[in-house]
Amino acid sequence: MTIKELTFVVCIWTVCTAGHEFFSSTDQIAQLFEKKNDLLVSLSQCIAAEENDEAMKSALQRDLLLYSDFVDPEEIMRDPVGAYKLLRQLSNDMIHIVEHIQPSLHCKKYHDELKINIPHWEDLDGAASGLIRLQEIYRLYPEDITSETSLNADEAYHVGLVAYNMGKYQHAFLWFLHSLNRLTAYSSTIEIELLHCLSFSAYYFGSLPQTYFDQQPINLDPANNRVRLQLNRLSHFLKTSNLDIFTLSTESSKYETLCRGEIDERTSQRQMALSCRYSTGGGNPRLMYAPVKEEVEWDDPQIIRYHDIISDREIEILKNISRPLLSRSGVYQNGRDTISHGRVSQSVFLQDEDPVDARVSQRIADATGLSMETAESLHVQNYGIGGRYEPHNDALKIQNDRIATFLFYMSDVEIGGATVFPNVGVAVQPKKGSAVFWYNLHRNGQVDTDTKHAGCPVLRGNKWVANKWIHEFGQEFRRPCSLSHWE
Repeated sequence: MTIKELTFVVCIWTVCTAGHEFFSSTDQIAQLFEKKNDLLVSLSQCIAAEENDEAMKSALQRDLLLYSDFVDPEEIMRDPVGAYKLLRQLSNDMIHIVEHIQPSLHCKKYHDELKINIPHWEDLDGAASGLIRLQEIYRLYPEDITSETSLNADEAYHVGLVAYNMGKYQHAFLWFLHSLNRLTAYSSTIEIELLHCLSFSAYYFGSLPQTYFDQQPINLDPANNRVRLQLNRLSHFLKTSNLDIFTLSTESSKYETLCRGEIDERTSQRQMALSCRYSTGGGNPRLMYAPVKEEVEWDDPQIIRYHDIISDREIEILKNISRPLLSRSGVYQNGRDTISHGRVSQSVFLQDEDPVDARVSQRIADATGLSMETAESLHVQNYGIGGRYEPHNDALKIQNDRIATFLFYMSDVEIGGATVFPNVGVAVQPKKGSAVFWYNLHRNGQVDTDTKHAGCPVLRGNKWVANKWIHEFGQEFRRPCSLSHWE
């Protein structure tokens, strides 16, 4: 087996697929699950009404019933491994249906819609890469991330392939080993291929466990001289290294340590001294009898959390409006939005005429004292499997730049999903109904680099947020400029 043979086509589709991306939004996977079941019910009913051949009708309906699921997709989506497994199951089920069930012309519309919504192979690879990202940031072994929902040998093998093709050779090795330990007579993964994958992963990582590979392949297949010869040859050309392939590295960026909740003790002590208060937004009449709950999360730069700033009903309305409009989020580069692996989520800018958006914008204006005249429309976002947004500044370095950010949390997140500020060592945990506010620009118009922030991936839960980016124009008398270089 050559090295090129390891760069395999992970999934071979026998049907042509063209549809929406799903892995970058856990909500979209849940919606696909419900849509698939609705289409199956419609297709089954249509077949029952149209098919004249009773034997054929019975066979088709029996096949369709095999793919009817009685699970709660919302609950499954809380676990990234469960979401990955569900996406694989949906793909396999839908491909089998469109290949093996040929309905009459009248029922073909349901059949065609199923075909259009089959997840791409990029979705399964994207979901697997999300699991690897969670492992890297939260320093997890395969048995840690699969503690609640296990992966079978074939699923673990696929995650290993994705890790290998990403150049994550240690994670690839650990997933291949995980797959090897779960092989059964029903697995489609071939044992010898797994051994090849293990040896190449270890070779490129730079630490082939001599004792393990000298004995393991021979014990598994003593008659396979090709495997024995190949592994023996590899053992002579190993890179000399003291790295341990079985132990994950403890080196981490500030972003990753904050995502894991590892806060500096001095930062924690400083945060304990910060205050919370009821605020009228500087004497705003609309807040005199109903002041907002304001908490200082950090004082320099000032990061403010507003509690109970948006209601559960408003959140559900915004989610329902956004769901059919969600598409892959981009990042601003070279004057335009582009898709990036550093931002894995789906989002949509809502129209300003939406009444909920208008009420929310007015509430932001009241709390902050800033004008919403040049603010962008509300930007609703749902994260995918291992979805995150790497450290970045919201300011775009353009005329009429984003002076401030108002970030709503529209869901609680059980583990992970924090908004972190690496330059100051602060992590803000999502809390449904609250929002966080900060200035992206100093008063002199320069970018405040200390407000560089990131969205951590969700380890358990489902993360919905909404941004309101407020621009400079219109703030001249609300936040006066300064000529000082330090303001």
